[in-house]
Amino acid sequence: MNKESSLIAVVALIVGLLGGYLVFSISNAGKAQQSSPAIQSGSGSPTDYTQRIAQAEKVVAQEPKNVNAWISLGNDYFDTEQTQKAIEAYSKALEINPNNPNVLTDQGVMYRKVGWYDKALANFEKAIQYDPKHVQSLFNAGIVYSVDLKDHVKARPYWKKVLEIEPNGATAQQIKSMMQGGGEAPPAGK
Repeated sequence: MNKESSLIAVVALIVGLLGGYLVFSISNAGKAQQSSPAIQSGSGSPTDYTQRIAQAEKVVAQEPKNVNAWISLGNDYFDTEQTQKAIEAYSKALEINPNNPNVLTDQGVMYRKVGWYDKALANFEKAIQYDPKHVQSLFNAGIVYSVDLKDHVKARPYWKKVLEIEPNGATAQQIKSMMQGGGEAPPAGK
């Protein structure tokens, strides 16, 4: 082989290697972005619940008194509609801190979802004892009475209290509509 042919072969080899490296790098960068999306938080943003649940389960296994990890785990179970697991995680959090109206309310919503209305109402009542202006507990107690137990009379005091606390909020608008429409309501929420 002459010098010119050797030089062309070396240049072709180098160009081929560089081209292959660039193609490989670009294709792997795209795969990395697709296979491991960042966990996003905040209202309405997509979330990798499976990963978060696995992380929280590890934390509570190592630190069974970590109330925040139990609450996070309960919330992720709540959001992924794993009702019984949410109830259990919230129970663990309430064993550590029984005075948390938000956890009591979320667990109450899960009790309602499985049809345990008495337990749901007990949780909402406890939450209201700890925080008499806890709008979500007041609202949800009214929901159980009105929608599930068909007792609109028992729902009214809870809803009137919400209207006193937040007369112009979104919850107040829902309540006003339900009170005028005979008590039908959307599902209770957080």
